Amino acid sequence: MRNIYEIRQDFPMLQNKQMQGHDLIYFDNSATTLKPYSVLDAIAYYYTNITSNAHRSDYDLAFAVDQAYENARLKIAELIHANKNEIVFTSGASEGLNLIAYGYGLRYLKEDDVILVSEAEHASCVLPWMRVCEKTGARLKYIPLNEEGKLTIEAFRSIMDANVKVVALAQISNVLGYEVPMKEICEFAHAYGAIVVVDGAQSVPHLPIDVKDMDCDFLTFSAHKMCGPTGIGAIYGKYEWLENIDAWMLGGGSNARFDACGHILMKKPPAKFESGTQNIEGVLGFGAAVDYLQDLGMHQLHAYEQKLRHYIVSHMKRMENIRLYNEDAQSGIITFNVKDVFAQDAASYFNAHGIAVRSGQHCAKLLSEQLKTAATVRASLYFYNTRAEADEFLKVCANADMHTCLDIYF
Repeated sequence: MRNIYEIRQDFPMLQNKQMQGHDLIYFDNSATTLKPYSVLDAIAYYYTNITSNAHRSDYDLAFAVDQAYENARLKIAELIHANKNEIVFTSGASEGLNLIAYGYGLRYLKEDDVILVSEAEHASCVLPWMRVCEKTGARLKYIPLNEEGKLTIEAFRSIMDANVKVVALAQISNVLGYEVPMKEICEFAHAYGAIVVVDGAQSVPHLPIDVKDMDCDFLTFSAHKMCGPTGIGAIYGKYEWLENIDAWMLGGGSNARFDACGHILMKKPPAKFESGTQNIEGVLGFGAAVDYLQDLGMHQLHAYEQKLRHYIVSHMKRMENIRLYNEDAQSGIITFNVKDVFAQDAASYFNAHGIAVRSGQHCAKLLSEQLKTAATVRASLYFYNTRAEADEFLKVCANADMHTCLDIYF
């Protein structure tokens, strides 16, 4: 990987950006990441040089957009070792998870079929299946987590049976950052005839992913968590499943023909799922973000994050004022609380020192009972964070207590 300080020059948000009079330390990368100039340039290039619609017209500008759009799809497919026609553009992981839940669930699930999730899941990986259960009579069941909040292959096997038709899990949980043994889960689930839907929002931006080796049926992810624009994401789906689930939105671009009698012939995937004018500038920015990450190298990126996380956690776990919830997580997520301080007050204290962290339940509202706390603080790292930023963060952690956290309000 390139020198970290050289990399930081690629990000305008890291150039002289201040918060509360301090240089910005951005530790909220699980929520969204910063964007390099190459991504911003790709978006600007579309608007300043080739503005036109995609897959609609027969003139030079439109042809250039078609090529750029499909080239971005190819880049994204190559990132996760998929085929190009197995990538569907969406507005993000949430839309992707909803599309799969309704497209598969309403067509194939019936009364007393079981959908397995865990209590660590993001709302987007749970709520669509809850709604599908209401409409089909299927049942939602939760894979038990161990005392640390991890999902183990043993726990999964203990609850798996022939009634399970869908397993929907995050490869890396967005609160505790634990990696799920997804390849083993896919193998075991498939032995029972179930499909596996992977929420890759926290894994695709950070890990080398090979969907063929994993053998998942679907995987969703968002560009904005991997240096790309907001409002764009992708589904990977095995082609036979993309052919056999229903599109949840119909319109121009997705149908081959229709008649006044209501006969509709849909196009083949992925066009089947991409009705209407798409987020073209987002797609081109997404492709540029993938280029940027591929140039850095996903293996090197992950190794750097792990080294920086280990450095931070090795100091935090010795602080008597800090309660750590995921000391040995395999991601860049560090979840903690300042003892005797409400999480939002602690986050405000970090903000007062120029450090952006997130507090609350992180859209995983079922996990609070497992953690025995209503809310937590989450610091999440990416490859552009530095040891110097880590040291400043640790200094603020060491000084955080009930008095210092509340003093900022007076």
